[in-house]
Amino acid sequence: MKVEIKQIQREYDGYFKLDKVIFRHEKFDGTMSEVIERLVLDRGHAVAILLYHREKNTVLLIKQFRCAAYLQGGPGWLIEVVAGIQDKGRDPLTTARDEVLEEVGYRIQNLIPLCKFYPTPGSSSETIQVYVGYVDEAERINPGGGLASEHEDIQLLELPFEKALQMIETGEICDGKTIIALQSLYIRQNLRQKT
Repeated sequence: MKVEIKQIQREYDGYFKLDKVIFRHEKFDGTMSEVIERLVLDRGHAVAILLYHREKNTVLLIKQFRCAAYLQGGPGWLIEVVAGIQDKGRDPLTTARDEVLEEVGYRIQNLIPLCKFYPTPGSSSETIQVYVGYVDEAERINPGGGLASEHEDIQLLELPFEKALQMIETGEICDGKTIIALQSLYIRQNLRQKT
């Protein structure tokens, strides 16, 4: 399928970047579309890490304040997986390990990819690479809590895996990347049991 990019113009160049893109694309009937204009948010790529304690069948999640969710009438304090933006030239695995250490104080070496997805492909180029990280208490080297320089105030929650899955149904867990991570691990475990 063909795409013709006519113009890309940077509209905003701050912490996030916003581009106006003018393009045409091939339609399913083989003809070309009319010229289309879209705004595309370039916020970089991110990683999300579901920390799982195999022996206890628990997950380690975090709780923190999210202003955007609060302003839209949602809960201000969201329960989430550890996550962060892939910046400063860091690769996804380095970003994931750094974020786990900063937010919850665990040193994680073994990270297994679960999935990669576009959270909002209609308006953002961001992808999120989701990992599962297997933890044990010997890997905890500091209390975590996030970085004061990034205004983070993070609470660590350890929940039974089944309870975390139920919290999706009740709406207590409503963060997209966290829902995807929990359900991906659930699917992975069930597929392994069937083989």
